[in-house]
Amino acid sequence: MRAVARAAVAGVGAVAAVAARDLLQREHTLLRNFPVLGHARYLLESIGPELRQYLVAGNNEERPFTRDQRRWVYASAKGENNYFGFGTDNDLEYTAGYPVINHRTFGRAVPPSHPASAADVRLPGAKVLGGPRGRRHAFRPASVVNVSAMSFGSLSGAAVEALNRGAALAGCLQNTGEGGLSVHHRHGGELVFQLGTAYFGCRDEHGRFDLQRLEDLVASAPVRALEVKLSQGAKPGLGGVLPAAKVSAEIAAARGVPPGVDCVSPSRHAEFSDADSLLDWVELLAAETGLPVGIKSAVGDLAFWDELTELMATTGRGVDFVTIDGGEGGTGAAPLIFTDSVSLPFQLGFARVYSIFARRGLTEQVTFVGGGKLGLPDNAVVAFALGCDLVNVAREAMLAIGCIQAQKCHTDTCPTGVATQNAWLAHGLDPALKSVRLAGYVATLRRDLLKVAEACGVEHPGLIGTDSVEVLTGRSASTPLAEVYGYEPGWGMPSAADREEIVRIMTTEAPQGGSAPPSPDAAR
Repeated sequence: MRAVARAAVAGVGAVAAVAARDLLQREHTLLRNFPVLGHARYLLESIGPELRQYLVAGNNEERPFTRDQRRWVYASAKGENNYFGFGTDNDLEYTAGYPVINHRTFGRAVPPSHPASAADVRLPGAKVLGGPRGRRHAFRPASVVNVSAMSFGSLSGAAVEALNRGAALAGCLQNTGEGGLSVHHRHGGELVFQLGTAYFGCRDEHGRFDLQRLEDLVASAPVRALEVKLSQGAKPGLGGVLPAAKVSAEIAAARGVPPGVDCVSPSRHAEFSDADSLLDWVELLAAETGLPVGIKSAVGDLAFWDELTELMATTGRGVDFVTIDGGEGGTGAAPLIFTDSVSLPFQLGFARVYSIFARRGLTEQVTFVGGGKLGLPDNAVVAFALGCDLVNVAREAMLAIGCIQAQKCHTDTCPTGVATQNAWLAHGLDPALKSVRLAGYVATLRRDLLKVAEACGVEHPGLIGTDSVEVLTGRSASTPLAEVYGYEPGWGMPSAADREEIVRIMTTEAPQGGSAPPSPDAAR
């Protein structure tokens, strides 16, 4: 009411101004005579998200994760019944862009019918990370689902520890995020160490990158790969600042910065300035550490990807993996315009980048990793069909260890102790308990991915092709996924050798089902 009144006073004429003043006077009188009402108004405004979440919103109305999606994550994490009854309440026929997975009547894979089947089956990546470029420490990721980059500082120490312990239980990787490798990352989980623009954890006293410190760091922890962060979905193209008040002695030690001083992440790297020098640096890191080295980026400027793939195709240098983050991403705080409108959403951004690599004949040399709400089975299946080899989960992992989507990550007042440095709030998060929840969620997601793959007639989600997915465009029409994104035949699949090897692995890992005994008259 105040805003309306002030606008009226400013310039809508004398009559409107008089009416506005009268409105303001009445509001002041009401609040003066009934002060409780005034406080109640602000109280209701402050708890509005919680009221909508628990009392008002429908199963599919909330964002970024609906009530149904959160319920599935919570139930999966706790080992509870995560099934849904009475059919879908999604409005399939009237939802443009809704993906539909086409199961196969007859396929190579014959899924067992037991409801718990595949719950304990390993689901490794279909490609060897770093293998095509002969990295000394190349390896096959043990899990197609891994924990995405979330820094200590953005998350509490208890949350990072819970994720690391959970990653160890689930046999998956945890990305450190750009905030350095802290004591909370050292509880058994294998790591991907992320190098951001500030080189936290491997910088000298002047803030410059220090190769020897990086080598010492990765030698002291179970680091399996290095990821050079170019940008992320939450704040593409921006740097960041961790305010001095949040830079505790623990955070300062992990990042290699002074405690109690603003901790700045620049918007650009100092070690390279274009695709050519980036590849030089990637090759230096790989040669010195022996680790696979990749890049992470949200998708905006496609000229960069054209230049990168041209250099990879002609010079012999290259990255071992590419992590594409969608504009849906957002575990960190960011300006509204960036969270809403900067960088492409995952499917569109990933498809464009993959197509550029495919036209250069480079897809078999690179492991593709996706991020951006891919911790839900339907989104992950589409990602695998488009060419992802691995998926990273961030906010879904936060939900698994207790996040309630309060959307207070930027305020340091996270009520569940996940995204806060407030020791009192973080004290309520028990890493021993929550690690089991994270592991349960990851195992359930892998199980669902394997069951969908088997329904599509293949042994592994990386073998799901674009022909297995179509996208609804209205009540009476749909478009095959390959046509939606302009994919050519064969795109989105691993090499023939990788396909053969992952089928061999999965045939050993996943028991096959069967049928009732055939009758004497059965046709074969």
